Amino acid sequence: MLKIPCPFCGGRNESEFIFGGPVGANRPDPNAVSDAEWVEYLTIVPNPLGPVQEKWWHARGCGEWLTIWRDTRTHDIVEGPDGA
Repeated sequence: MLKIPCPFCGGRNESEFIFGGPVGANRPDPNAVSDAEWVEYLTIVPNPLGPVQEKWWHARGCGEWLTIWRDTRTHDIVEGPDGA
């Protein structure tokens, strides 16, 4: 199980969190894109290899949103490129 370091509660199990998606993934306005573009957004999910910055909501804890770097190859929480 993934252990996520919450700056408010300490290290917690993944089961306390809800994945919020990658940082920078912007949802397009469905009225401003074609049907094909909307379907692609909903069904084609990027699957990068290596460290990615992600949002996690500590739903069963303090309720705060966290931003972490996770290596998709190992699922380890890693230090980001800027040392964060």
